[in-house]
Amino acid sequence: MTNLLELYVKLGGLVLVGFILGRKLPMTVPTYLGQFLYWVGVPISIVSFLRQSSFSGQIWIAPAIAYLAILLGGFLAWLGIKGQAYFRNTVTQAPTQASLILAAMLGNTGYLGFPITLAMVGKEYFAWALFYDLLGSFPGTYGLGVFIAARFGGGVQNHWQTARAILINPALWSFGFGLLFRQATIPTVAEFWLEKFAWSMVALSLMLIGMRLALLKSWRSLPQVGMSLGIKMLLVPLILGSILPVFGLTGSTAKVIVLQMAMPPAFATLVIAETFNLDRDLAVTALAAGAIVLLVTLPIWLWLF
Repeated sequence: MTNLLELYVKLGGLVLVGFILGRKLPMTVPTYLGQFLYWVGVPISIVSFLRQSSFSGQIWIAPAIAYLAILLGGFLAWLGIKGQAYFRNTVTQAPTQASLILAAMLGNTGYLGFPITLAMVGKEYFAWALFYDLLGSFPGTYGLGVFIAARFGGGVQNHWQTARAILINPALWSFGFGLLFRQATIPTVAEFWLEKFAWSMVALSLMLIGMRLALLKSWRSLPQVGMSLGIKMLLVPLILGSILPVFGLTGSTAKVIVLQMAMPPAFATLVIAETFNLDRDLAVTALAAGAIVLLVTLPIWLWLF
């Protein structure tokens, strides 16, 4: 309980600082901060934390579980949409259907999942969260997520641009470099400052979430969002979390995977919604409501697993 309270104070405090700054600073600041984290901060942090992480022979299961979670979330959301249409005799517009499905599929396993994993499970198991995000959530988001958006939305996307965005993602390149750099010997002082820089980037990532939440103003889609959040943050982690022992995942490794599965909808859902003319208001509401719901669901997963 002490660790959880400490987590809420640290995470909540940093997000709150970011929220306040987001209301005071120019709207360009979150954009520039996001670009800095994307191109510099997060990649260097990945290299640092990989040096301190423990690898096991089963770690490649992490992205496979991520794909299962994405597919299960999408399937359950599709069933929910069809069920609403059958029992209520109402047809949800295609762009709204896509936003509902994406919110149930794609989780914030990076900016939010990383710091929560580090705080609650420790650096030793961080590689599991990293494999889940970079080899599972990320390609799932910009692969299947973009495919669904293109299928339901009205936007036209250049598929080469999508592939290019994936290939030049600096986090993926730093992940590969970090794997090679793990065994390299560097001066103690360099190791010290590398770790300090990495934790500073975690803090800035949380502040960025607060800044972006400060810019979210719409709540009118909350009733519809409830279904997606229930699937994403309750049903999927409960169903797949209960079968993790079948894959040989128990203890802290299972906790990391469950925490990643239980993260609220990703900010990428809003980016995709804007790109493909989906239901932007619903995507915005899912982000804000999901961050609040996490405060309630996080103790549940820590207790169960």
